[in-house]
Amino acid sequence: MVHKNADGPLDLAQLRTFLAVYRAGSLTAAARLVGLSQPTVTAQLRALEERTGRQLFERLPRGVTPTPAADDLAARLAAPMDALEAIAGGGAADEPAPEPPVLLAGPAEFLAGAVVPTLGTLLDRGVRLRITAGLSEDLLAGLRAGRFDLVVSTIRPRGRALVSEPLADETFVLVASPDRAARLDRELLARDGPAALAGVPLISYADDLPILRRYWRHVFETRLTAEPALVVPDLRAIKAAAVAGLGVTVLPRYLCLDELAGGALVPLLDPEDPPINTSFLVQRSGAYPLPHVDLVRRHLLRVARDC
Repeated sequence: MVHKNADGPLDLAQLRTFLAVYRAGSLTAAARLVGLSQPTVTAQLRALEERTGRQLFERLPRGVTPTPAADDLAARLAAPMDALEAIAGGGAADEPAPEPPVLLAGPAEFLAGAVVPTLGTLLDRGVRLRITAGLSEDLLAGLRAGRFDLVVSTIRPRGRALVSEPLADETFVLVASPDRAARLDRELLARDGPAALAGVPLISYADDLPILRRYWRHVFETRLTAEPALVVPDLRAIKAAAVAGLGVTVLPRYLCLDELAGGALVPLLDPEDPPINTSFLVQRSGAYPLPHVDLVRRHLLRVARDC
C-alpha cells in the first residue's frame, strides 16, 4: 500500500474510529459506538490505512479481524485515547469514560437460571447489560456482525473471526415427579432402561427428541424411536411439565437443582458416565475488550465454575 501523506500527525478522528472498530470487531458496531454512519467509518478507516501504509483489518463476510499492524497500533493507542476521551467528556483523566452496555446473548434457560440471578455484583459496579436469548447458530452470526459482545454458545465456532473458551459442562439427568417415579419399576429401569420406560409419556424440546435421544444413546446404548407426548421448545416449561407429573424427561442438572434438592423431581438413574454437553463463551477474534466486557466475561466464568 502506498503512503499518500507520509509526514505529519495522524488524524485523531480516524484513530478514534480505528480503536472503535478494533474493539467492536465490526464496522456496524463501531459506527454505533462513535455515532457515525457506517460509510463514514469505512472511509475513515480506509484513509487511515492509506495514511499509515498498512492494512489494519481483514474484511470477513461478517465483521473484521485485525492484522498484526492493528494489534500494534491499538496497544499503543488504547490508554492515551481513553484518557483523552475522559477529559473530553468532562471527567478527570484518571476517571474512566462511560462505557456502553455489554451486549450478552445465549440460551434462554442458562441465562435465566444460572446468569441473571448473579448479576447484582456487576450492576453495583456500574456495569450495564442488554441480554438477548436465542439459538446458538443465530447468536454466533450476530456476534460476527457486531450485534453482541459476548455469546454463550452450545456450538464451538469455527474459523478465525471468533474465539471461544470452554465455559461449563452441563450434566444431563433423567427425571420425573415422585408420583410418576413411583409407578416405574426402578430395578428394571437400572437393568434395562428402555423396557421400563415403554409407554411412559416423554416430554421433549423438539419432535426429534434431541436431548432424550442423546441420553438414550449414551446411557442405554440404544436408539430412541418413541414419539414425544409433549413438545415444548423451552427447558423451563419442560421442567414445569415434569414437576406436574406429565411424564419423563431429560434436563441439564443446573436447571433442576432446586427441584431435585426439594424432592419436586426425582433422578431416575445415576449413571457413572452421564451425558455432558460443553458450552462455550465466545468473543470476536482480536477485538480489544472493553473493561466492562471483560468484567462480564470473568463473571460468567466464575458463575459457570460454581454451577
